Amino acid sequence: MQKSLKKLALVAGAATAAIGLTAGTASAVPSTVWTVTPTPANFTATNSGNIVLSVNGVPMTCTTSGASGTMQSATGNPATVANINAINFGASGSPCTSVLGNVVTVAVVPWTVVAADYNAATGVTTGHVGNVDANVTVGACKFRVTGKASGTYTNATGALAVNSVSGDLTVVSATNCGAAVPVGAKPTFKGTYLVKQTGTNVIPKIVGSNP
Repeated sequence: MQKSLKKLALVAGAATAAIGLTAGTASAVPSTVWTVTPTPANFTATNSGNIVLSVNGVPMTCTTSGASGTMQSATGNPATVANINAINFGASGSPCTSVLGNVVTVAVVPWTVVAADYNAATGVTTGHVGNVDANVTVGACKFRVTGKASGTYTNATGALAVNSVSGDLTVVSATNCGAAVPVGAKPTFKGTYLVKQTGTNVIPKIVGSNP
């Protein structure tokens, strides 16, 4: 395990994270009324492409991930337009991996989807996934990540694109991780989920307006 941690620390020192937030152009006045259609509605979300948690530039990659919860209209800025009541990373036969081997992530839910601005021209809502809380195990290394993850939601495709920036998330505890995953590290979380109303092919819509 010592060799594995040294290997991870070496990779961490050499790697850099190049993750930025892709967001729609902000409107002149932030939206305060959020209309979700249908509302309320249960939703499921499935990853499109890899889901990656990077700590000190070291990627922990999941090829399979899914989530479910509820969506609803809301008022305020920012405002919670969805609750993520369950989210999984990896599956039997398709575990998440890293340079140390398999990664097991257990989310502490609920997480939230928070809307802050809406671009009517593109149908894109800008905001973040909030209340993020997850316990991660990599070999003997165990750590906890909390915070939020910046992102966007696109009405045309139902794509919830999570693309956090450094500082959104923080490692708040770590055991047997050494310098590879220190307390206070700022991980990034990146990936896209395709959202549909549960049991249908209906893509929920989120529209922000100013009364």
